[in-house]
Amino acid sequence: MSRLLDLERIIESGQSGFYQTGKSLREVRDERLYRELMFESFNAYLKSRWDMGRSQAYRLIEASRVIDNLSPIGDILPENEAQLRPLTALAPNDQRRIWRAFLSSGKDLKACNIRRFVTASTGGSYIARDRTGIISAGYKQAVMEMLAAIGLAQQDGWVGTSRQAAMFWLRVMKDKIASKL
Repeated sequence: MSRLLDLERIIESGQSGFYQTGKSLREVRDERLYRELMFESFNAYLKSRWDMGRSQAYRLIEASRVIDNLSPIGDILPENEAQLRPLTALAPNDQRRIWRAFLSSGKDLKACNIRRFVTASTGGSYIARDRTGIISAGYKQAVMEMLAAIGLAQQDGWVGTSRQAAMFWLRVMKDKIASKL
């Protein structure tokens, strides 16, 4: 609980800036520390504890990842989440390559300049939008059925399906989604 309290102080202070806030939110989410406060989900925690929407939190989390990726290459880093937003859609190597090129261009460190530069550098393929809402009806139905099955397994105390088996199949699905083919 003390780690959660430390992270919440960082989030609450707001003085540490977007990077520390995003990094703290990432740890709360990844380590599921919100459960210590009896929240069922990260989204419920965000809404109730911080009056923050999922999109805002995930933008901050992604921005903190980009800062972590860019930090080793130089002293000049984006100053706010809006400046980082175009870079979050890129692979880590592309983030570093394009950031170096942007710095070499001598353009002012403004979100609009960075967005234009990323768009030009990717041949116009950069799309600044959240794609998490794009889901087919069939896929959504399958997810809902899986969530229902998990609920039933929880209700019967993991007797019919063990929690270990559920976690195993979750890893299988995650690996399948992450694979290129």
